Amino acid sequence: MKKKSVNAYVLTFVGVMAAMVFVVTIFRFPLLGSKVHFANAVCLLAGMLLGPWWGGLAAGLGSALYDLTMYNEGIVNVLITFVTKFAMGWVCGKLAQTKDGNPSPVRTILASVAGALTYVALYMLKTYIFQRFVYGFPLDAVGATMVSKLIPSLINAGVAVVAAPAFYHALRPALRAAGIWDQLTA
Repeated sequence: MKKKSVNAYVLTFVGVMAAMVFVVTIFRFPLLGSKVHFANAVCLLAGMLLGPWWGGLAAGLGSALYDLTMYNEGIVNVLITFVTKFAMGWVCGKLAQTKDGNPSPVRTILASVAGALTYVALYMLKTYIFQRFVYGFPLDAVGATMVSKLIPSLINAGVAVVAAPAFYHALRPALRAAGIWDQLTA
């Protein structure tokens, strides 16, 4: 069995993408009583650029570090954030992968939709479990909270689905021209 090593380009790019997720999460704007940001788009982009495992790691780390340092909700929420954002990047990266390493725009859009909806579903599940079983709220209050969180989550998902494939198809040729793409996919 041949042992595959991880090159410095991949590790560096995981760090860069995690940092981008972190920074982009800071910049939010209000919409419909919630906040919209481009962090989900960067999580999807990480999955497309780095593949499911490394892209998921970058998405999960960047988001978890944000929660850990800027949004003090405790270690349980940090771990949940890591898992849900990892899943988002993993699903997108897995579905965007092709044998030739050149996914079509339609494939990247569909992969982004699947990744974004994976995150929304997991976020809604977390909301339900916390509201109903951890906080003990009645079912009608849980439903109202979930609707209030679902709308901005779907808006964030929509923004991510539009932005991530556009960024991917703009960045990949530049990374290829710079010789970085070949190092990431080696």
